[in-house]
Amino acid sequence: MTLSLRNNTFSSMLLALALAGTALAPSAAAAASDAPSKKAKAGAAKKDKAGKAAKAAAAKKSTDYEGEFVNFGQWKEVNQFLDEMAGKHGFERAELDATIAKVRYVDSAVQLMKPAPPGKPKNWQAYSKLFIEPVRINGGVKFWNENREALARAEALYGVPAEVIVGIIGVETVYGANTGRFRIMDALTTLAFAYPLAPSREARMAFFKGELESTLLYARQTGVDPFSLLGSYAGAVGLPQFMPSSIMKYAVDFDGDGRIDLRNSATDAIGSVAAFLVQHGWRRDDTGPLVYQATVSPSRNWERYINQGLEAKFRQQDLMSAGVVTTSSLPEGMLFGLVDLQNGSEPTEFWLANNNFFAITQYNRSYFYAMSVIELGRAVKLSRREM
Repeated sequence: MTLSLRNNTFSSMLLALALAGTALAPSAAAAASDAPSKKAKAGAAKKDKAGKAAKAAAAKKSTDYEGEFVNFGQWKEVNQFLDEMAGKHGFERAELDATIAKVRYVDSAVQLMKPAPPGKPKNWQAYSKLFIEPVRINGGVKFWNENREALARAEALYGVPAEVIVGIIGVETVYGANTGRFRIMDALTTLAFAYPLAPSREARMAFFKGELESTLLYARQTGVDPFSLLGSYAGAVGLPQFMPSSIMKYAVDFDGDGRIDLRNSATDAIGSVAAFLVQHGWRRDDTGPLVYQATVSPSRNWERYINQGLEAKFRQQDLMSAGVVTTSSLPEGMLFGLVDLQNGSEPTEFWLANNNFFAITQYNRSYFYAMSVIELGRAVKLSRREM
């Protein structure tokens, strides 16, 4: 508006001088010739401002948060960690200082890690509806069809059924649609040194410090910029949401291109999920269902088999003697664990789970999670058959 009023005033002055028959003074002529230039400059400044705003918006869009500058380099605990990295792994301390100076504090990661307030009882049916739903089922069919060769190869090599791999990737990221947009350097540093108050705070901080260590080692080993690694607010990366330490220990180059890329290679993700499960106890010889629905007797003698760790370690005969009954015949000699899936005010579901069910719980230590993986994989498999 200011530029428009200025030019209108100048035009009125020119008209008055022309009607008076007066020649323009050199200064007025200079002003006249300069008017378009100033307008162009103002336009350029406006364009530059818009460009900077667009860049800022693009940067914000690439992440799920606005990081806050905190001088982590002045924190005693951070300096001790950097000293350990330099001494233990041979990093240049000046390089580590420069890296940590770029890290931003992520308050949203801290808030998301806070213990949930007491609320409604656990409800398996409500939980499962979040994952066994049309978007994931249809996405799973598409993912399976597009990657059928890699899934078949993983099943043949590792003995992990395609439906289990599809179930995990579907539950974790909806087949890569939701891999997270946090810079994991920001998230892990924040959680390693500013974890919220909780009973397990020290143990959790030690865990995230180890993941930060793995991130720096992984970046050096692969030659990637550690700040280019995006993931969840907890630092998990790619289609299968591997933590950095799991990438280094269990991820595989399943597409044979000479590098492991869990963010862009579905084939690498498929092979890595299968390899992870095998490393955590998956047995190809344990064929058949992973779980068998059960009922329990009113005597409640079976309660001693609940919450006995994430492993199959009880004999069928002992479970039956305690009042656990199944309608299916169980494989001879196989060990089981008794799984309870609470349904809020509704009756709890009980299942006998074999060794491979508990291998899935090593991916995420939750009965609900493992059952969601199984049910989603089963739904995708059935949907493919019906097409």
